[in-house]
Amino acid sequence: MTTATGEAPAPAPPAALGRRQTNLVFITIVLGMLLAALDQTIVSTALPTIVADLGGGGHMAWVVTAYLLAETVSTVLVGRFGDLFGRKVVFQVSAVVFVGGSVVAGAANSMPVLIVARAVQGAGGGGLMVTAMALIADVIPLRRRGKYQGALGAVFGVTTVVGPTLGGLFTDHASWRWCFYVNVPVAAVMIVMAARTVPVVRSAVRPVIDYAGIVLVALGASGLVLALEWGGDEYAWGSAVIIGLFAASVLLLTGFVLVELRAREPMLPMRLFRNPVFTVCSVLSFIVGFSMLGALTYLPTYLQFVDGVSATASGVRTLPMIVGLLGTSILSGVVVGRTGRYRYFPVAGCAVMAVGLYLMSTMGPDTGVWLVSLYMFVLGLGIGLAMQVLTIAVQNTVPYHELGSATSGVTFFRTLGSSFGTAIFGTLYSGDLGPRLRAALAGSPDVPPEVAQNPQALRELPDERAAPFVRAYADTINHVFQWVVPVAAAGFVIAWFLKEVPLRDSARAEALDLGEGFSAPDSPDAERQLERAVAGVLRRASGPVGRQLLAASGSPLGAAETWVLGQIHWRDRLHGRALLSEVAAAHRVPPEVLAPAVAGTAAAGYARLEGDELSLTARGRTEIERLRAAWRAWLDERLEDWDLSDPVHRERLDRSLDRIAALLLEESEEHADEFAARAP
Repeated sequence: MTTATGEAPAPAPPAALGRRQTNLVFITIVLGMLLAALDQTIVSTALPTIVADLGGGGHMAWVVTAYLLAETVSTVLVGRFGDLFGRKVVFQVSAVVFVGGSVVAGAANSMPVLIVARAVQGAGGGGLMVTAMALIADVIPLRRRGKYQGALGAVFGVTTVVGPTLGGLFTDHASWRWCFYVNVPVAAVMIVMAARTVPVVRSAVRPVIDYAGIVLVALGASGLVLALEWGGDEYAWGSAVIIGLFAASVLLLTGFVLVELRAREPMLPMRLFRNPVFTVCSVLSFIVGFSMLGALTYLPTYLQFVDGVSATASGVRTLPMIVGLLGTSILSGVVVGRTGRYRYFPVAGCAVMAVGLYLMSTMGPDTGVWLVSLYMFVLGLGIGLAMQVLTIAVQNTVPYHELGSATSGVTFFRTLGSSFGTAIFGTLYSGDLGPRLRAALAGSPDVPPEVAQNPQALRELPDERAAPFVRAYADTINHVFQWVVPVAAAGFVIAWFLKEVPLRDSARAEALDLGEGFSAPDSPDAERQLERAVAGVLRRASGPVGRQLLAASGSPLGAAETWVLGQIHWRDRLHGRALLSEVAAAHRVPPEVLAPAVAGTAAAGYARLEGDELSLTARGRTEIERLRAAWRAWLDERLEDWDLSDPVHRERLDRSLDRIAALLLEESEEHADEFAARAP
């Protein structure tokens, strides 16, 4: 969760990619995002079988938590490493690390080995996700970036649906180890495609990395999760180990705050917490992550042990929760995008979430399938209502220079909440299950302990012999959900403190992106976030904005002449020259297809063509400035409600908007398509 408080010069964009190459790059990026996001949830249905094979049921939560914590730390570092070494290299290295972790996880013969392998996977997965989002900004023209961003964000949400079911299919029909081995061939294809398709882009400046802050928050969070995981299970809550872990974590996190107050470019600027909207949204994001992933991790365990279904069926049976979650996420995004009102969504969401958790705490062996599905659906409705608007509310209220750090901050707290939720669910689960199973085993001495801990073996017992163990698991899950209800209730109270501010146009556009609800890791750079917001506005605009501005600007240019001038200006700025042959090659058309438009532009006195070399005349430069001013006015109109009371921040935003206006002028994709259509 890095941030950039200063404005570093943006990297020069790569040479224009053709539509086919752009799509190949996007497929490569999607594969990376898919693998990394899928591994957050794919193991949930396999966990009971993993525990039966490897033992260590008390460490079950760490199979998920290790991945999440490593992913959180990785996303902090990788954004900076991408600027330092180039995002293509970092994307490929992250894929190799992810594959290495997957291979070791699949071959693990003990729970500690599996947990370490999952941490390695998380480090690679975090790198894949944050680099994927950055590569979109590097290789997709701004005019077309909105739809690609929306698709990539949707991938992050869809994996929540397919993850548990896919994990169940592998567990039942192959082995739980294939939940990890399946990553290897897909990642191999992705690495080869990245080597062949992704261009090399590197930042012009050396980034500053807040190593001290990253280490302190990673160790502090890990210590807290470890204390919550071990407390009452491995060690007594009052033992020296648990008290020591809590004390060390408090000291480390205090040190983190002190470091962030003095860091040149802190990973989480403490000044953000002066903004009450950021503070409330961060707490709510933590609670949503806590409830969502905690429930997704342990619901399959309930379904397999209590309802006696297979791993595959347990994944399918969680779909009502996911359907409710996605449905209200989409609905709330549409309503917020159209009305600009968002405050009551997290209020209602936390209330419904608390009701869903309470209903699930009443489930038992006699609860019917449809009733269990209804309870899960209610929980999903609540999570979806609460989660979609949190990032939007923050982006809508922070000043421009804090846009990237605030967005990353909300993502950080959601992931941290997922880690803590999984750990606390695990602590409650293992702490309550142990005594109940021992009592059940004492009453059924002919049932071996390994059978009681294996859902498949338990299903093979006669109903009367399995009943005490089924009841033990049912009562344990009920106990877990009962203790989590107050967390959602606290969210309901906190949500009332969320201040509603009229939505900017850019925030309205983001509300329609499903990825925002899931807080997919994104670029922490303020300028990249502004570009993302502009791309969303362009996606929502009716008709081609460039043509509309050309008509409104009073320029005598036609569409073809505008495209030619934009190409000359852009290539001259990037390469110091503009050649007709290079323009034609970049857009995959013969030079003779472009020749009439170039000749017409030159005849009108806007450009010169000397051999193969193109250049602008004074008249052409005047028209370029006129069109850039039109783009800048269009941007100002849609971003006029930013907090610009600080003149330094105003100047910084002005520089960014000037650069984006030039970018929009030069990315004349809509006219290039006309020329491509004429190619033989």
